[in-house]
Amino acid sequence: MSLLFRHVHSLLFDRRSFWTLASLVVLGDVFLTLLIIRFISYTEIDWETYMIQASLVPAGHVHIHQWLYSIGDNIRNVQYVYALLYISTLVSSIGIYARAGAPNWLILALPLSKRLHSIYVLRLFNDCWAVLFMNLSILAIQMEFDIIGAALFSVALSVKMNILLYAPALVVIFAKRTWYPPFVAREYLNGAFDLSRVFLYKWTVNWRMVSEETFLSAQWKWSLLVGHLSVLVVFGWKWFGGWNVIERALRRPSLPAGFGGQEDVVLVLFTSNLIGITFARSLHYQFYSWYAQQVPYLAWRTRFHWSIKLCLIAATEYAWNVFPSTPLSSSTLFVANAGLLLGLYIAS
Repeated sequence: MSLLFRHVHSLLFDRRSFWTLASLVVLGDVFLTLLIIRFISYTEIDWETYMIQASLVPAGHVHIHQWLYSIGDNIRNVQYVYALLYISTLVSSIGIYARAGAPNWLILALPLSKRLHSIYVLRLFNDCWAVLFMNLSILAIQMEFDIIGAALFSVALSVKMNILLYAPALVVIFAKRTWYPPFVAREYLNGAFDLSRVFLYKWTVNWRMVSEETFLSAQWKWSLLVGHLSVLVVFGWKWFGGWNVIERALRRPSLPAGFGGQEDVVLVLFTSNLIGITFARSLHYQFYSWYAQQVPYLAWRTRFHWSIKLCLIAATEYAWNVFPSTPLSSSTLFVANAGLLLGLYIAS
């Protein structure tokens, strides 16, 4: 028994065993994902729409679905492609966690989301492709391959516009590394705050606690925009380093400020994404894929008691699994997201 305990303890806490545990997590999730495909029915939501768009709209996700269409119209085959996509995303998330110094045991939380498996292999949403490319972009930026990271960011953005939520963090990172791609700021300003878009109240996951009249009002749109920008400014000031960076720049203007370690890159990018999600005008169920595998890391980076961290993770998962959404589930989601932001701000 003591030998078994030592092996388990090593898997959970010994950094040398990180990838051994990661391999077990991935293999277990491969088995689970194949069981889901085998025994749970696929539900058509947007797949046929993607196929129609494949011949009409020159966007990144359309090129992907043109390729998927070329492999045949057997949905089961497409589900297996999405299973591979899901596992690839899981592996890339584990890679991000590893480079960010996350403890071994934290990756056990990554394969536990019921909703996330559904989004990938039972619903086949195009958001999933954007998440993979953005994960690869984050890995490249962690390793300071910024040009490759920017290129992968562009690929992810061509698939789904929500990738713009990372843009404020990218501007900070690239600016402090003295390599600043102007397209990031330009695309963000042009696309992130498109107030002309109309969302349907019946599909909202995050704002069911307000009335439909409020949800559709211009005042609500502007309130969310102001909230989004205000929280970005508050966090952005810390990301840049506050007055310390200004003083350093005045003393040594030609010396690059630099940008922390790999864990700082991940924290800033994940937080920028979370801020945008918290103040999004409407979240639909597939949007959980945008940050589902980031929530455990964000909770870990707060200084809350471990019980509160678990509650934040569990509350997030609960809210995304309630269908249709209710005032309670939407309120729970907002409190969980806002709680993570508060904890991250305090910890910073």
